[in-house]
Amino acid sequence: MDTRPLRIPAFRRLWLTTVVTAIGSQLTAVAVPKQVFDLTGSSGYVGLTGAVALVPLLVFGLWGGAIADTVDRRKLLMVTNTGIAVTAALLWAQAFFAVNSVWVVLVLLGVNQAFFAINMPTRSAVVARLVPEELLPPAIALQSTMSQFGAVFGPLAAGALLPVVGLSTLYLFDTVALALTLWAVWKLPAMLPLSGQVRRAGLRDVLDGFRYMATQKVLLASFVVDVIAMVAGMPRALFPEMAERTFGDPPGGGLALGWLYTAIPLGAMLIGLMSGWLTRISRHGVAVVVSIAAWGLCVFAFGLADSLWLAIVFLALAGAADMVSAIYRMAILQAASTDEMRGRMQGALTVVVAGGPRIADLSHGWAAAGVGTAVATSGGGLLVIALLVVAVMLLPAFWRYRAPVAKT
Repeated sequence: MDTRPLRIPAFRRLWLTTVVTAIGSQLTAVAVPKQVFDLTGSSGYVGLTGAVALVPLLVFGLWGGAIADTVDRRKLLMVTNTGIAVTAALLWAQAFFAVNSVWVVLVLLGVNQAFFAINMPTRSAVVARLVPEELLPPAIALQSTMSQFGAVFGPLAAGALLPVVGLSTLYLFDTVALALTLWAVWKLPAMLPLSGQVRRAGLRDVLDGFRYMATQKVLLASFVVDVIAMVAGMPRALFPEMAERTFGDPPGGGLALGWLYTAIPLGAMLIGLMSGWLTRISRHGVAVVVSIAAWGLCVFAFGLADSLWLAIVFLALAGAADMVSAIYRMAILQAASTDEMRGRMQGALTVVVAGGPRIADLSHGWAAAGVGTAVATSGGGLLVIALLVVAVMLLPAFWRYRAPVAKT
């Protein structure tokens, strides 16, 4: 890995907060649906947690990006980190004292995700103020690798800890981890808007962000190709059926299901650990297009695989390709947008990242019901490539985009 950004004290502090919370947040992500199922015995209520989490992510992701462009981003990180920590503490309290109300859990989850939706674009927008442009790709790789580390090992840790320490303690671990990050955020430098004007953000600011995006073809294309990859090519909704009917899991679940869910973040994490070569590529637009095409090919091959371990290899390769795409797309977003719009662009990215896979769950589920999982998955991979070609033809500026030349 290229660790040069860690030599910058302010970025190192921000990165340490990501390291600490990467697994903690995943413990809560496992604990909430587990508690909801324990309280209701219904997968329908468990599915409702997805909707409860999605709505605040969509609403506050856009608004949070606008807020991040109009206030001191350090203070906003302090407020939202505190809010996330407090709601995590309340989740612990309701579990520890056996309140046994599914609606209390869902309300706290919604509030937690609202704070998270504001925190996420703010945290991303901060990076470009802490590191020079030429170090954006490795800085983003360092951040993303820790997130993927949490996605791989967090659920595994939760599964191992649940029978030992109990469900409420998972919430407590997350609360403690979040509290520890507040000091690191407090030590960051102030990051006022470059205009020096601090003000309230409203609907007009959100709409200004969309108008700005429409005029910036490179930024618009970065969102379009990401939507294509996620909506057409994310087959995770089919994992339960494929685990049982294609790869031989017992009806109650087994090894195959766990590996299918782990393979994509595992591949992403591994490419992050070997990401030093990414800084040597200047044609970021080409890199994104090629990596998304590779994602589509790997998903296509996964749909045709009848061996579990071959399927895992293709999913891991898909995760690696997606990580490369994500690093360069986020670098483009940071470098090609002005600082006064950077938070709003990150907010829009939050919406794409949160909403795209959930739309994919719906579309792949319907397709598989009609034509089967193999055709739905492989067809989605091919559709990614076809739509990607169309997008590049309509927005050729993205293909030509190069990283900014380092300032001397």
